Amino acid sequence: MISNETKIHGLVLAGGKSIRMGHDKSVINWHGKEQRYYIADLLEKFCDEVYISCRDEEQARETDSRYKTIIDSVDGKGPIVGILSALETNNNVAWLVVACDLPLIDEATIGYLVQNRDSTKAATTYKSPHDGLPEPLITIWEPYGREVLWSYKAEGYNCPRKALINSDALILEPLNTDALINTNTPEEAERVREILNKKMNIA
Repeated sequence: MISNETKIHGLVLAGGKSIRMGHDKSVINWHGKEQRYYIADLLEKFCDEVYISCRDEEQARETDSRYKTIIDSVDGKGPIVGILSALETNNNVAWLVVACDLPLIDEATIGYLVQNRDSTKAATTYKSPHDGLPEPLITIWEPYGREVLWSYKAEGYNCPRKALINSDALILEPLNTDALINTNTPEEAERVREILNKKMNIA
């Protein structure tokens, strides 16, 4: 667990409906367990507490009881709902948010983000290797990031990327670009399987 000015809680974003994938991304088994549990276990190494974000009571009931959950309490859609629901639950801690959309996320990538966190900023995140913009799917939101997110949600934005672009967020270069591959479709999932199979064959 990393010591800093403000404690860090972890949040696995797993409440999406996975419409483009055709089935729930959070339960895909990439690493020997459902992705939501794999990420939660990674976050345990860096956070004081870890929660899985759920869109409703039903999804929370279907989550393994060994894991804590936060049910969406904010109206709207998109990842901003899960993030704000966590910030509303506890705004005295920073929230390290990682989405289940990142099947190749690893301990080194999370650790580097935590080690280089700037708690004086609204958020600390990575630059996306895909488009060079801030990557909202793995971000540490400081307590005052809540105000930033609410202001953009009030303007009708459902993606936290807009808030990251227009706030004083710290943007880091990724150590491992594969770790930030975002998987939303069956075609993208196949690409990830090829990468994982290649790594297994090399090992």
